[in-house]
Amino acid sequence: MEIVDILKDAMVYPAHNITSLILYIALGIIAGIVGGGTIVGMAMGYADKNVFMLLGSGLIGILIFLVVAFAISGYELDIIKYGIIRSDEGPRIDFLRQFINGARLFLVRIVYYLIPVIISSILSIIFQHWVTTIISIILLVIFALAEFMAECRLAKTEDLVYALSIKDAIEDITRVGIINLLLFIIIVAIIAVVLLLILAFVMKWNSYIGGLLMGIVGVYLVFFIGRASGLLYSNVE
Repeated sequence: MEIVDILKDAMVYPAHNITSLILYIALGIIAGIVGGGTIVGMAMGYADKNVFMLLGSGLIGILIFLVVAFAISGYELDIIKYGIIRSDEGPRIDFLRQFINGARLFLVRIVYYLIPVIISSILSIIFQHWVTTIISIILLVIFALAEFMAECRLAKTEDLVYALSIKDAIEDITRVGIINLLLFIIIVAIIAVVLLLILAFVMKWNSYIGGLLMGIVGVYLVFFIGRASGLLYSNVE
């Protein structure tokens, strides 16, 4: 599929699965409220020098936030999978499985972004600063693109080992096409930034309405980006 066709399909895709969209918008709002409440609770605990409030609100809030965030990420993987097979249907809600897959996705992201950091740290000991900077940027770009492919590989198979095959993930970059991949990322990033900037202005006007819209738009972007990513990866043969 061409980039324009992919983006057009992805923009209207959430309407094909309105029930799940509403549910995950609610979860997104809950995650936002819990995240904000956790920060406030920890700040109050710190100000009052109350260790129990600081640790309690922090641990409980972070735990709830991660459960919701992993579930949303797992559902996003299912959206990517449906895009890969080019199905117009919406994935069914399977909270436990999607939570587990969301946790797997979190691990995949850590691995793919930790490796270039480790390599760059080692190189900084050997080479001069500017050489290390150039190599580090190149490594970060390569591994960021590979991580994008790894997400699609995880969505396609739900196999963590398959997703962590870095060599194959890098080869998938060439199969999709480096130009297509970079163009896709740039356009999607511009769309997301524009929406978030609009929300930032709304939040300055009214933080409550802005927070509500942030949850709604955030989940919409999950559906939009997941669908577009799956359709793009469907070009891999």
